[in-house]
Amino acid sequence: MNFFKETIMENEIDRFEKAVNYLINKGIVKNKSQMAREFDISPSKFTEIMKRRMRPGFNLFNILNEKFNFNPYWLLSGVGPMFKTETNTTEVQEPVAVYPLRTDKKEPVQDIPLYDIQATAGLVSLLDNGKNIPIDTIRIPNLPKADGAIYVTGDSMYPLLKSGDIIIYKQIKDIPNEIFWGEMYIISMQVAGEEYVTVKYVQKSDLGDMFIKLVSQNQHHQPKDYPLKKVNAMALVKASIRFNTMK
Repeated sequence: MNFFKETIMENEIDRFEKAVNYLINKGIVKNKSQMAREFDISPSKFTEIMKRRMRPGFNLFNILNEKFNFNPYWLLSGVGPMFKTETNTTEVQEPVAVYPLRTDKKEPVQDIPLYDIQATAGLVSLLDNGKNIPIDTIRIPNLPKADGAIYVTGDSMYPLLKSGDIIIYKQIKDIPNEIFWGEMYIISMQVAGEEYVTVKYVQKSDLGDMFIKLVSQNQHHQPKDYPLKKVNAMALVKASIRFNTMK
């Protein structure tokens, strides 16, 4: 699964270089020539990348993730530890925003699994497959019942949500009859034969009951009416965790 699909920014190049230098300085990779072989590129191309005369491709970030266990979220956004860790339970200390419904009942304590949505091949697989292994577990008291949590990517809900934040969700099984209009959802849609996952407010469409209107918090993203029949899966966003500092 190719985790890195967006444009590579300068701060991500900084973390790429930091990761490479860590591997070499710690002796995990003997030298730059071996590092080039691990990346399946020529030593001269690797030198050009490290001198910033060329940008590293998405595949090099994925190799750091898959071969050397670097945390893809750290590589992407600087959030979390440098390396992936064993599944454990993390007590949340970051600010939590809760988006409750009137019918919600708070759970005194619950352990919420945190998933890598890219590793599960999308939202449909994540919701339908009970065998997905979480990368961590979050413990939050007095939160409405939730099924799981994922990291936010993209800026469609900025400034309410930013890339690297965590959103906590509850699966919607009967999509046509269980939508709460105006609430925030994680949505899996069929676009050009592929699954597209986004976070939007869902409103009634002026085109009728066969459509839904997807609305962003970010004013640079225009509302869009989308056929309900092309929605593969939905999950109601129950809460979000904001990371105020890059770690």
